[in-house]
Amino acid sequence: MSRNSRESSGAGELCLVGISKSFADSQVPAIHDVTLNCRSGQFVVVVGPSGCGKSTLLAIAAGMIRPDNGQVLLDGRPVTGPGPDRAVVFQDHALFPWLNAEQNVGFGLRMAGLSRSERRDRIAEALRAVHLSGAAKKLVHELSGGMRQRVAIARALVMDPAVLLMDEPFASLDAQTRTLAHQQLQELWATRRKTILFVTHSVGEAVRLADRIIVLHARPGRIRREFAVDLPHPRLLDTAEMSHLAHLVRREIEDEVNRVNSETAEDSWRPAGAAGPVDGSVGVGGGI
Repeated sequence: MSRNSRESSGAGELCLVGISKSFADSQVPAIHDVTLNCRSGQFVVVVGPSGCGKSTLLAIAAGMIRPDNGQVLLDGRPVTGPGPDRAVVFQDHALFPWLNAEQNVGFGLRMAGLSRSERRDRIAEALRAVHLSGAAKKLVHELSGGMRQRVAIARALVMDPAVLLMDEPFASLDAQTRTLAHQQLQELWATRRKTILFVTHSVGEAVRLADRIIVLHARPGRIRREFAVDLPHPRLLDTAEMSHLAHLVRREIEDEVNRVNSETAEDSWRPAGAAGPVDGSVGVGGGI
């Protein structure tokens, strides 16, 4: 589907409105009052210190976790659980090792009520989109790490979701494979214009892929700053504009880590009975 047709129908607008979430084993909310609007066809990347609630936010958008407060809307309709209009790609590809690539891609289509020929055509199209047509018959153990992740992306695409939710999908790849994966994902986004909400620890990954970057506060997770990225693709990280943007994003994250660590140091001197310490086990995340 073209960008114009998808945007004109309004399909793929994901809105998180006033989202808050706490867990029983933590004194501090994971997320507090986060509102984020991902417009149709946008590529939005969320970054922040370790433990700031990035993955929790993505799981709430997927309908896998119910928020304590707030709601998730997709094209104006409330999200109450997982659905075929949203597909999730995780760091762990979660492929079935006893199935080959095309069988893994087509697994979810078995319940879609499509004819065998329709399933075959959609599987072939999804594999072409991730440049894996020649690997359709390969078993999982015969695929490289990067190829496995591309199969996972094809499995998400074959359902034709309005929104792709991606939780650090390339974190386990080596640098060269990750760069290739970035290029292929960007090409895929440029041609299909799915709405993408992408979580990463890597500042370099964020500035290479996003047209919006959201930096989160730590503990509780809140939006600290947003960057609009109006730079052409393909993007080279060693250009002046890209280096400057990466510096700004990294500085926001480092300032947040320093803030939390400073609060933790102060809390450690509080007398007995005072408010408990902030958990300072946060990190700045990956760089370029």
